[in-house]
Amino acid sequence: MPPRKRLSHVDPRGRIRMADVGAKPETDREAVAEAEIRVSRAALTAVRRGDVKKGNPLETARLAGIMAAKRTSDMIPLCHPLALSHVDVDIRPRPWGYALRSVVRTKGRTGVEMEA
Repeated sequence: MPPRKRLSHVDPRGRIRMADVGAKPETDREAVAEAEIRVSRAALTAVRRGDVKKGNPLETARLAGIMAAKRTSDMIPLCHPLALSHVDVDIRPRPWGYALRSVVRTKGRTGVEMEA
């Protein structure tokens, strides 16, 4: 059996730490995440007709996605705070609900997968 690879977030004594990316070169980084939201026929009809009393939930979801990407390091322990250069949340209607696609970019020493 091959030896287990050490996790970058755990030191040799088993203590949690933030991974050191200081020696890595800065490079262009991009991550894409996709998801599906399935909703009831009644909810889908209300959204598509614009019959939601508190406003457009699709734009609220888009804004929430952008805000979450910007605050990822505050919400997920051990994530490095990143200067994001681009965040886009695309929401496309489907017969059963919506397909979502998030694209996040930065130039840095660590990826943006968690932010996407």
